[in-house]
Amino acid sequence: MMIYKILNKIFTTIQDIQHSIYLKVSVNNGLKLGKNAVVRNNVSFGSEPFLVEIGDETRIASGVTFVTHSGATINIRKLTGYESVRNFGRIKVGKNCAIGSNSVILQDVEIGDNCVLGANSVLSESMPENTVYAGNPAKYICEIEDYADVLKKTTIDYPIDLEKDRKKLNHWLIQNLPEKFKITR
Repeated sequence: MMIYKILNKIFTTIQDIQHSIYLKVSVNNGLKLGKNAVVRNNVSFGSEPFLVEIGDETRIASGVTFVTHSGATINIRKLTGYESVRNFGRIKVGKNCAIGSNSVILQDVEIGDNCVLGANSVLSESMPENTVYAGNPAKYICEIEDYADVLKKTTIDYPIDLEKDRKKLNHWLIQNLPEKFKITR
């Protein structure tokens, strides 16, 4: 067990260093990263990070990919009459947004302020502010306040001071979180 903990610590430290370097290089190459924005590991800004803008207080979960160009143009340019086809576009994510794990955001997309994009979504159209989208392709689910109401109903009530110590919070959750699961409809 001790060897596992040591190896896990080494692996996560290396991953964190790689992520930190990648993020700094992306910012140096023009990525616009807002104040207090959080970008988790394994996020890809592609070869044109200068075409991506992320707003203040926005959270980008791990595995998210920003696609600022169409790679298919390489094949299309081999066709007669299409030799000059090029396709690039900007991506703008507003303030106070949450982008779920492993989502893909395609070029020419703007996400308004206060939006949530569900995990594993593929977003090919812009999202108005205060909305929740999810799926492949991503579709409108609800307004952000409706989603907040759902979350409020399922909120777990625990001593907030536990948030200062993640180990204590994890222990509390293991001991106290009820085993209830969503029912299939």
